[in-house]
This record gives sequence, structure tokens and C-alpha cells, in this order.
Amino acid sequence: MSDEGRLVAGRYRLVECIGRGGMGTVWRAEDEVLARQVALKQLHTQPHLSDNEVATLYERTRREARSAARVVHPNVVVVHDVVEDDGRPCIVMEYVPAPTLGDVLKGAHTVSPEEAARIGLGMVAAVRAAHAAGVLHRDIKPGNVLLGADGRVVLTDFGIARTAGTSTLTQTGEMVGSIDFMAPERIRGRQPGPSSDLWSLGATLYQAVEGRPPYRRETAMETAYAIVVDPLEPTRQAGPLEPLIDGLLSKNPEDRPTAEQTEQALRAACSGGSTPTQSAVGHDGPDDNADTARTPAALPTPPVTDDNADTARTPAALPTPPVMTERDGRGRKRGRRVLGVVVLALAVAAAAGMLYVSSQRGGADAADGQKTSTTTPTPSATPSRVPDGYRVVRDQRLGVSFPIPADWKPKTGSAGAVTYTDPSGLAGITIGMVDPAGSHPIEHFTDIETNTKANYATYRRLRMQKTTFKDKPAAVWEFTFHGRARAFRAIDLGYGTAGGREYDIYLSAPEAQWDTYRPVFDAVQNGFTD
Repeated sequence: MSDEGRLVAGRYRLVECIGRGGMGTVWRAEDEVLARQVALKQLHTQPHLSDNEVATLYERTRREARSAARVVHPNVVVVHDVVEDDGRPCIVMEYVPAPTLGDVLKGAHTVSPEEAARIGLGMVAAVRAAHAAGVLHRDIKPGNVLLGADGRVVLTDFGIARTAGTSTLTQTGEMVGSIDFMAPERIRGRQPGPSSDLWSLGATLYQAVEGRPPYRRETAMETAYAIVVDPLEPTRQAGPLEPLIDGLLSKNPEDRPTAEQTEQALRAACSGGSTPTQSAVGHDGPDDNADTARTPAALPTPPVTDDNADTARTPAALPTPPVMTERDGRGRKRGRRVLGVVVLALAVAAAAGMLYVSSQRGGADAADGQKTSTTTPTPSATPSRVPDGYRVVRDQRLGVSFPIPADWKPKTGSAGAVTYTDPSGLAGITIGMVDPAGSHPIEHFTDIETNTKANYATYRRLRMQKTTFKDKPAAVWEFTFHGRARAFRAIDLGYGTAGGREYDIYLSAPEAQWDTYRPVFDAVQNGFTD
């Protein structure tokens, strides 16, 4: 590479590129002052960010490096220095000549439960040291776990670490990290805590013994949705680690074991004993993960189409969608079960590199989805605001009714999210709900956009502004993005209710036919009732 041999900050000679990711490149370098090898991480230039956003990113990087330098432990990579290189901060770290756990697991390879427990012990020791220093790692994954030849396990790349309780400076990417290993609360835009790192540790252990991340789906969006809503697919090869992994991957942070409990369970597994039961490590059983009433999250996927790089086909592993029925003759409300839904409105997998292989659970889920996704004819007159060619549907779980074009069909496999697509499969509308909601819908729109801007170059904001809807605080967000063959446009309206919830109405369609599809959004919005 052209930078090879270049001197950084007057003392660090770049020798060899040893790693590259979305945010930066890591070099093996020679410290010419102390005559030792170091690892030097350079930030990548982010051309889609404004000057102010870049300045914020750089300042955050400096803060994160200072945070990481506070953690001194044999299982934590040492941060030596933070230097400037052409105005960009570079983090200088201890060089550990070792493969990562991610290298070992490539190609769906696995390690034994005992080896996973040994590696996990090193990881949790690093996590405990970081948390004791008030530092959250926020990007624990196999690629950040170094496996030394002497048996040393080193947690590295505190590149998005943060000191607990300090200003986050997140305008350029609060949610930057690896989606497969991101805790549910972080995806929902909530404040991460020590238990968020433990969830990531659990996801890493899951991949170590199963050969794949626990919630990987076809796209980044479906993966994020699955993390927050789907039940955990049981492990098959975890042996004595199974109850610990189940506990660490609990949706609710309060249900996860502590770092101390995690260490005890790992030691038991290393010694050939069994780990504590699920309840002992903080998980009360499978019904916890099914309790979506307190899990505000659903990531509506765009229309299912080979043309759209965002979805390519809905994997059978996703749960079935909510049962939809028409309004009855007296408008009765039946069987209301609240499903928390955060409308994550960008087709985040428009970046081709984010298309993942679905986990394999057989076809039973898809068959069930065909049974439960039903629409029945309306038995009586519909509200006066329903245009010709529309019908009114009611979702019993969300407790909402809205008009939909008569030929649009419910999308099988979009569990929790109420999604209808047009006959072409290129356009779709999704209704969701956040419960409990924040103080204003624009807050979670802003959080979602933050991650989007940092990770997906085809995203372009058209507008994001506060407004009102049904005399309640509301926000509207409109943007464009690209699929494999065409540009798409989307609009998302979120508004708060007196009950502390937030409803969202989201339309995605080809930009070239936007004038054709936009009236569908207007009709749904005008006829929406909760």
C-alpha cells in the first residue's frame, strides 16, 4: 500500500497493514523512539460526513482512546499513545502477533465448549477490568479477541469504547459497531451499560460453539430485527455452556448474569463441571424472549424482491406476522396484545456487503406464516376517509386500524411488524409501535439516522422535522437509498399518544414511481386510528 514505510507523528514507521474495517485500518508499525513494534489504528476518511461531524468523530476517538488507556490488565490490549496524522487521530496500541478468534471461526468452524469457556474466561476478565475502570467496550466480537500462542487471550480494539457516564459525542455514530454482536438495547437506541458488553460476549460464545452468530439473517436489517424480537435459536453444541449463553443473550439487560456470575459459570465449564441453571445466571426461561410487550423493536423490511438489495427473500427463520382481520360491523376491539415496534426506516442492507446467509431452521415457520397471515372481507361499511379501491384492516396486536389498497397483501415472515406490499413486491407500507416511547418521535429517528449515516453511503436525507399529527407531537423523516438495480424513496411518520406509545407509518417504494405510491401513504395516514 502507498502508506507503507511512511512515518507517522515523527516516530511510528508503518510496516505492514494487518487489518482493515469500516472505520479504520490497523498497521504493524515500528516505534523508532523506543525501538519496539506497535499496532497503529488510522481512521478512514468519511466523505459523507460534514466538517462538524468529522470534527466530532475525531474528538470522540481521542476520548475513547483515553478511556481505553485507563484499563490495565493482561487480557486487555495496552493503549500506548494517541497521535495526529494529517489532522486525523491515530491510536497506538500494543502489538500482539496472534490470530483472532474470528480467524479461527472462519468458514463456520467451531471450537469445543471447553475451549470456548477458556477463551471466554479471558474475555470476561478483560470486561471486568474495563467495567471496573468505568469503560464500556461496545464492540466485543470474535474479530476483536486475539489468541496468543502462549494461551493468552487479549480483548482488543476499544475503538468505540466509552467511559460510562460521560458525554457520548454520538452525532457521527452512536450505534457504530458490528450488528451481529450488538445488544438489543443498543439497536433500540437506548443507553448501553455493562450488561450490553456481556450480551456481546454471549453472542461471541454462541458463534464459537455453533459456527455462526446467534441472530444472523439475510440482511443487516433482518438481523437487527431478530436480535430485538426473535427468540433465540437453541444451541446444539454448547454442552455445559448452554444455560450461560442463554442467560447472556436475554433481551432484557436486567435478566443477564453479572460479569462475576459469568466468570463462575465459565470456570465450571473449563473444569468439566456444569454451568449454573438458567435462573441462576439470570434468565428465567424461553418466555422471557417472547415477551415483546416490553421489547420496543421491529425493523420493517422493504418489499420482497430480487431487485431490492435490501431483502432478497424473506428467510423462513423469521417468525410469522401478526394476524390481520377486517373491522367488524360495530368496530369492536378484540384481543389487544401490544407489540413494541421501532420503525428502523432505512433499507440498511443496500450495501451489498451486508447480505448474510440465513440461519437454517427448516420450513415449519414459513408454513405457519402462510396459515396465520389472513385477510377476510369487511362485513360492513368502512370509515368515510377510505378512498375507492381500499379496504380497512385491523391489527389486533397493535390495536390499530388503517386503510390499505385492496390488492396489497400482508408480507409473510415480518413478525411483529405489520407490513403490506403491492403486487409488484417493490413497494410496501409498515405500521409499528414504540412502547414505551421517548419524549418525542424525532429522538429515535435521529438515533437511527446516526447509525445509518455512518455505515451506509447510499442514504440521503430529504427532510427530518418536527410536526403534529392528531394533535400529538410527531416527526416526519423522508430519505432515499439504493437497491441493486434502482433507487428507492421512503417516508416515515412517527407520533406520540397519550398512553406513552409512539406509532409509526412507513412507506418505501421505487423513487421513479414515487408519485404513484405516495398517495398510499397519505391514505393510510388519513385513515389511521388507534
